[in-house]
Amino acid sequence: MQFIGIIPARYASTRFPGKPLAMLGNKPMIQHVYEQAKKVLEQVVVATDDERIYRAVEAFGGQVVMTRTDHKCGTDRCLEAYERLMAGVGSGTEKDEETVIINIQGDEPFIQPKQIEAIMACFPTEIATLVKPFTEEDGLEALENPNTPKVVFSHETGNALLFSRSVIPYLRGIDREDWLRQHKHYKHIGMYAYRADILRKITQLPQSEAEKNESLEQLRWLEHGYRIRVAETDIQTIGIDTPEDLLRAQEMLEGIKN
Repeated sequence: MQFIGIIPARYASTRFPGKPLAMLGNKPMIQHVYEQAKKVLEQVVVATDDERIYRAVEAFGGQVVMTRTDHKCGTDRCLEAYERLMAGVGSGTEKDEETVIINIQGDEPFIQPKQIEAIMACFPTEIATLVKPFTEEDGLEALENPNTPKVVFSHETGNALLFSRSVIPYLRGIDREDWLRQHKHYKHIGMYAYRADILRKITQLPQSEAEKNESLEQLRWLEHGYRIRVAETDIQTIGIDTPEDLLRAQEMLEGIKN
């Protein structure tokens, strides 16, 4: 199969405008993400809606495509970027079934090649994503944090059963303080990979009630019968959503150098 890494990168952000261009060390954050992905993937493309990001990617020699400003999510932006890439090459059902788009978060500068390789190893399938076990060191506060989606998956098939911002599974009859000791809970790591033909289909689906309630687009795919294969990672990375996160990332980068 052919794998293409696409990094959606918007300039507008409520909590951290312009974060793809925020400097981390001597490089913009988007360059760190791009270079990490290139360690594994032959083709990596930044999909942006902003000229400043477009010029920055060109400046460090990366591949970049301009996309519309009205996309509601990175999944939709990935599809447009793929279609623009294929415009001069041609695509079709057979080619789409043999092409996998990996949606790489543009605010994960420390994404590791092993994580990308793990999601690639899920194929052939329809959709794949990453999960990481919570540890006792994470603590109950991290487990109950609604900004960290949780996932339950079948250990028989490897396919996701449910995603939620609530703690799943709920351990009835067990004190909350003991949940992390009594059961292995999994956090969702927001990297997706989709077969190109499946990507075309899921972007056309209407929003489901579960998706609206949880604000998790993957619930729409599950409700419409699509399979999401899960790959497990034990690597902890830092997603940068705020300027404070950037400071933590800077400290992490300096620790790696030392």
